[in-house]
Amino acid sequence: MGGFFGIVSNRESSRILYYGTDYHSHLGSKRGGLAVTNENGRINTTIHDITTTQFRAKFENDLPKLKGNCGIGIISDYDDQPLTIHSRHGTYSIVTVGKINNLDELVENAFNNHHSGHFLEMSGGIINPTEVIGTLINQKPSFKEGIQYALSKIKGSCSLLIMCNGTLYAARDRYGRTPVFVGQGEGCTAVTMEDAAFLNLGLKMGMELGPGQIVKLTPNSIMEVSPAHKEMQICAFFWVYYGYPSSTYEGRNTEVVRCKNGEIMYEQGQKTPVDYVCGVPDSGVGHAIGYSNASKEPYGRALVKYTPTWSRSFMPPEQFLRDLVAKMKLIPVEELIKSHKLLFCDDSIVRGTQLRDIIYRLMSIGAKEVHMRVACPPLLYGCPYLNFSRAKSDFDLITRRVIRELEPDNLNPDIESYQDPNGEKYQKMVEAIRQIIGATTLEFQTLEGLLKAIDLPAENICTHCWTGKDPYDQK
Repeated sequence: MGGFFGIVSNRESSRILYYGTDYHSHLGSKRGGLAVTNENGRINTTIHDITTTQFRAKFENDLPKLKGNCGIGIISDYDDQPLTIHSRHGTYSIVTVGKINNLDELVENAFNNHHSGHFLEMSGGIINPTEVIGTLINQKPSFKEGIQYALSKIKGSCSLLIMCNGTLYAARDRYGRTPVFVGQGEGCTAVTMEDAAFLNLGLKMGMELGPGQIVKLTPNSIMEVSPAHKEMQICAFFWVYYGYPSSTYEGRNTEVVRCKNGEIMYEQGQKTPVDYVCGVPDSGVGHAIGYSNASKEPYGRALVKYTPTWSRSFMPPEQFLRDLVAKMKLIPVEELIKSHKLLFCDDSIVRGTQLRDIIYRLMSIGAKEVHMRVACPPLLYGCPYLNFSRAKSDFDLITRRVIRELEPDNLNPDIESYQDPNGEKYQKMVEAIRQIIGATTLEFQTLEGLLKAIDLPAENICTHCWTGKDPYDQK
């Protein structure tokens, strides 16, 4: 996915930009970039590959040449950012977060209408989507109209941040799938996708942008350029997995929601006596604490994450690297595993390979039983909006592989029929997954239970990966 941070100040602020951007490291791991407007009005940009090195280590030596009062930064999964563009609006730098599903169509239209003669390719061989967004913005006479036009043309999602002439423009995705926050300090205004980034930087929350809302930021002001839309589809996975525990979205803190979600899983599920309730670090921990509190079974850290160097395991593009990260970052505590009955909470099951390996390791150490409780319903559809996983097709999902095995002669199975937790097809699917991963028992949170934990109107939350439905048909 990715995350961005920006600041405009009355004083030199490159350090705040540096630390604020770093607070998004849990959202991406391929590219990091900073762009700063210096005292002469020139934009200086630095981009690094952070696949094998942490963001701070890569950018520490660049700070002396990135002095300035205004800057934007990003940690991205794919394309090189920020991009600096010379346009009718002047010279500006731009970062974007999201996923554009109609990229080829937008590129072809730009060629046919002579809006661009070429686009740069990224290392993966696809066109840089941020450059395409810039081309859309440049077709209109102002940033306001350009951003509105770009957001209206995108199928998928896009939140963005622009720096021009020492001023920032921030826009949240048309349907609010990703969050954007604005905060203020003494003589400065900042924007972030994780409000937890403000806490240690001397900044206080100013506002959370609404869907499609655009604001213009100066050191001492927040000016609305375009109002928010009513329709919202914020991604539920910010509470399940993506979000940092101290972050709050739409007034709902991540850790509080995860604990509540764990409580609901216990209340709704099979009551299983165990020696310890454990969380698969890091995102499974909050769910497990809630489960432990509700069940009165003790919480135990049977797996401990080695945090200094290992990233989140969904990030690497190759499966063998994802499996390596999943193995190496988790260190077992044998005294809490051997001869014990364990119940683990995890955020989700995508392919099932990592969880299968974890359970095998636990059993090899001597665990008597390993019960799995998953904090969301079975994933039945790939995410078309935020690159939640590296799955290249729906059939990378363990649920789809199982359904194909359950109905080998049916080329078009009714996927919706596998969504009902009380249905026979659902139960057969879950049992097949349990056998594949080797768990003693396996239960998934229900969609009803997850929405209850988040406690927002259901129509405001994107649940596409479980239901395959989008009320605004923006796939």
